[in-house]
Amino acid sequence: MRLVLALLACLSALPVTPARAEADGNLRSLDIGVVAGRWAAVGRIDLDGRGFCTGTLVAPDLVLTAAHCLYDRDTGERLAATGLRFLAGWRNGRAEAYRDVAVSLPHPDYVFAKAEGMADPAQVSVDLGLLRLDQPILLPSIPPVTAGAAAVTGDDVSIVSYARDRSEAPSIQDACSVMFVQGGMSVLDCPVEYGASGAPVFRATARGVEVVSVISAKAEAMGKPIALAAPVEGGLAVLQARIGQGARPSAPGVRVLSGGGASGAKFVTVGEAP
Repeated sequence: MRLVLALLACLSALPVTPARAEADGNLRSLDIGVVAGRWAAVGRIDLDGRGFCTGTLVAPDLVLTAAHCLYDRDTGERLAATGLRFLAGWRNGRAEAYRDVAVSLPHPDYVFAKAEGMADPAQVSVDLGLLRLDQPILLPSIPPVTAGAAAVTGDDVSIVSYARDRSEAPSIQDACSVMFVQGGMSVLDCPVEYGASGAPVFRATARGVEVVSVISAKAEAMGKPIALAAPVEGGLAVLQARIGQGARPSAPGVRVLSGGGASGAKFVTVGEAP
């Protein structure tokens, strides 16, 4: 099947479209109640006025997201960490905790792409970024999420995300599954929208829910919308080691994708998948 990728350029400046009543993996809002509070470790990352992404608290001072969220989509340059802010459990104008970002790191193997060219599916598999907060979040109501082993074909998973038509509260899709895994990249049967970049993909275990991957891109397969996700296993450990050393590598070279339309999405054909 051919996969047509669209990087989730998370732009709040885009026209907001009405929320759709559709079969998006049983998509429903987490705007009120105890159930919403269970996902307070998931928050919105505001990108210095350039839009937002979704992130997950994985340690008291560390937030996991997508690497491409850390770049200016027009110039390809890294966004300054000091311009980023994490809003844990953001719902209806209020967050459970507000933190500025001290350090931001993309995965060392990730190469941001902004214009002409072919996307490498291998880049999706390393589309991970890590933020170190200026102060840890130590509230008992916001425990960090545990990272789990990589998802495998057939796994039942859930996605908790913000998006351009639901930016004021997260939503959960808990009727998703892993269609297949290719080169580490997970292909999920749930569609995602702009703003869901960096959203956690959860798998339920006997120990509780674990984050197993991070949403990287929206795509189409056989005419149906799907999502592509980067595995947390391995990549998160690399980022934790580097951010613990205070490493801040220079921005990697820019690769290009075919330009998108007014929506700001960037579309590219990835080739045949099994």
